[in-house]
Amino acid sequence: MTMATSQDQPGRRSRPCPQGAPAAGGNEPAPTPGPAQKQTRLHLLALNPTDSVTHGFLPAAAALGLAVTLLTDQPDAHRSAYAKGASLPEADVVGCDVRDFREVISRIGRLGRPGAVFTNSDHLQVQAALAADYFGLPGKDWKAAHRAKDKAQLRRSLAAAGADTVRSAELGPCDDPAGPEILGLPFPCVLKPREGVASEDVVLVGDPGELAARCREIRARRPGAALVVEEYLDGPLHTLETLGDGHVLHTLGTFRTGLSPLPYFVEERLTLLPGPPRPHAADALRQLRALGVGFGACHTEYVAQGDRARIVEVNYRAIGDQCDLALADALGIPLFAHILRTHLGERLPGHLGGRADGRARVEYVCADRGGTLTRAPSASETERDGVRLVYRPLRGTGEAHPLHRTNRDYLGVIRATGTDEGRIGRAVEEFLAAQRWEITP
Repeated sequence: MTMATSQDQPGRRSRPCPQGAPAAGGNEPAPTPGPAQKQTRLHLLALNPTDSVTHGFLPAAAALGLAVTLLTDQPDAHRSAYAKGASLPEADVVGCDVRDFREVISRIGRLGRPGAVFTNSDHLQVQAALAADYFGLPGKDWKAAHRAKDKAQLRRSLAAAGADTVRSAELGPCDDPAGPEILGLPFPCVLKPREGVASEDVVLVGDPGELAARCREIRARRPGAALVVEEYLDGPLHTLETLGDGHVLHTLGTFRTGLSPLPYFVEERLTLLPGPPRPHAADALRQLRALGVGFGACHTEYVAQGDRARIVEVNYRAIGDQCDLALADALGIPLFAHILRTHLGERLPGHLGGRADGRARVEYVCADRGGTLTRAPSASETERDGVRLVYRPLRGTGEAHPLHRTNRDYLGVIRATGTDEGRIGRAVEEFLAAQRWEITP
């Protein structure tokens, strides 16, 4: 499944393996440091708790023998999340205004020099990159992280590099949606926050009047937020999952994404494909290089149009919502450890050893109305006919929520892995048919 390109890649230069971390390419965890050996400390930046960190990066850090300091603006939420599972690895949770890179650098300086600075948050990539650079550690180019995060700058950067041009306009908090910036944009078009995530407030608008109305609604929810209006890219939606160390860039895999009905863009299903579609994957990689993306994990979404990959957005981190857990299972590689190794300064091997026949499907059970969840299955894990199926609830019974039209509507997630796509599909459908989710208005 994995592919690698060995030409010069953008990204920060790596450094020799730090004490206490294993050599690159090995799947065996590092031995636990003895009393005389000081552990390498990872400073991990986070906002709210996520499955990627809780069940991916923290266990990987423990397997690598790392001590972890988790810097977050929501320390109580993280302490509560980690207290729920006795088997979860330990982390020193420290309160910090992680959105401010100056506070991050100051807090790390007070805690002592780290061995690595890392985040898997969309919102904190620039801050982590600046902190890593300040302490002379491997990390992402902060300018590339900003190009990926700022959706208006992403469009400008791709166009300036001659990589791709998507007609778009940026609207500041006080800009008129009927102003000259919008002239020439085709309808329907997509309206979204400039620095949004998870399809929140992303909507297809059909005419100038609808654009103005949607702008008012989003601005009421997001005072002061800048928006982007861009042409609608119609076609099959795919992801491209990559991992690089600044020298080699691996293509881990590609998911085909199933979306909710328009005008919203909620991801409802992701299916791992047998291999990256050609020539689209190569075209997407070319555009990532133009952005300077090539260090650590990156999750890119693109629409296939003819022979072209039209990038929708670039998330300079690992894919989330448990797709990263499914990808690691399907490939049979220590994905989270590999990602952390790049931030420890290790070179990635030329081949990650992932199995080529691994398949995966991730299905989200979505609320179709607002109300209180009164019935839902509990967490489960089964293995039958070569399919491992894991179900995890994402909302507890008794919780009341409005309908968001984003991944906040997820009630639970099913991830199924194996080698036979047909069996995987049947296992998911049978599980869905046997369970019930009820919402009381």
